Amino acid sequence: MLNNFASTQGGGTDTVTTTMILDGTIANADVASDAAIDVSKINLGNTMEMETSSGDQIFEMDNNAANSSNFQINNGAGNARTDLYLDGSAIITLKGQSVGIGDTSPSYALDVNDTGRFTSDLIVGGNLTVGDGDAEDQKVVFDGNALDFHVALDDSADDLVIGTGATAGSNTLVSINGDGSETKFNQPKITIGDATAEDTYIIFDGNAQDFRIGLDDGTDTLEIGGGSAHGTAAGISMDVNGDMTLGGGIACADEVIGRPRFTDYAETKQAMAANSVDLTLGNVQTYTLSGNQTLTFDNPSDTGNACSFTLIVTNGGSATLTWPGAVDWAGGSAPSLTSSGVDILTFTTMDAGTIWYGFAAGLDMG
Repeated sequence: MLNNFASTQGGGTDTVTTTMILDGTIANADVASDAAIDVSKINLGNTMEMETSSGDQIFEMDNNAANSSNFQINNGAGNARTDLYLDGSAIITLKGQSVGIGDTSPSYALDVNDTGRFTSDLIVGGNLTVGDGDAEDQKVVFDGNALDFHVALDDSADDLVIGTGATAGSNTLVSINGDGSETKFNQPKITIGDATAEDTYIIFDGNAQDFRIGLDDGTDTLEIGGGSAHGTAAGISMDVNGDMTLGGGIACADEVIGRPRFTDYAETKQAMAANSVDLTLGNVQTYTLSGNQTLTFDNPSDTGNACSFTLIVTNGGSATLTWPGAVDWAGGSAPSLTSSGVDILTFTTMDAGTIWYGFAAGLDMG
């Protein structure tokens, strides 16, 4: 048995032209380009190197069996990349610090030019961008068993939409304008709460003050008020019968919604030497005069806005009524009240009660 020898042969087809065997291992061989080596194992040590000055370098594995794939590693000449080929098609490209799947010119750490699939969680540590700036709809689809949902950009309308189906616009439930000026809910109702015993609210989060519209579950009332929770300040509340309560009343400057409130002062005010019309209690009021009286108009708004009210005066005899000095009467003087009759007078202010413009709407009504 020869352990160490060197052999040189003149060359030829299918031959090894120079061979060195050291301790039973082929240590160096100059093999003809068309020579075939039939071995079961080649020990290459630490490094196998293929080197040339021009042309592509290709490493190929193909067992020529049925249903087998041809696999290549192609180091292209002059394109600064390495491609992994499967059956003649470039599947994965390595270029610089980037990897391309179906993309031979990746510009990101990972460029995928096809549909990807994750069967487990996808964690994004930074921003997640959907779309590439082209003029087309972009969407995230939630693929349900019986129904799909989407959150999408409707590019033609520049709207962000939420809807059912896998296509933007197939059935839009919510749409938000691109400039943020309008949000549309395209369904007939929005439900807040889950029918449990608890308060539910919509909060308007202001800089210095919050406001809310909500259900006070303890009293079964709908509230509109300041603050972000029940009990802070209910400006308006409505019970299940539709009856409304005003927490602070309606001041002159405020708009009166619905039918006017009607208040009668006949029992509580007529015996007093000085009587006041409380404008927060209503904008149509009655007053029964049974003796000479002096009136004041109380609680006009301090906001400087306009308001008006109507006073129905019933004179039980020949009593006189002294009006507030702030009233500027049509024609320059107050009308004479009807003895034992009914008079209707209207008052309007443009500056929260500094001046009241008064005129007789109807005298001696009955």
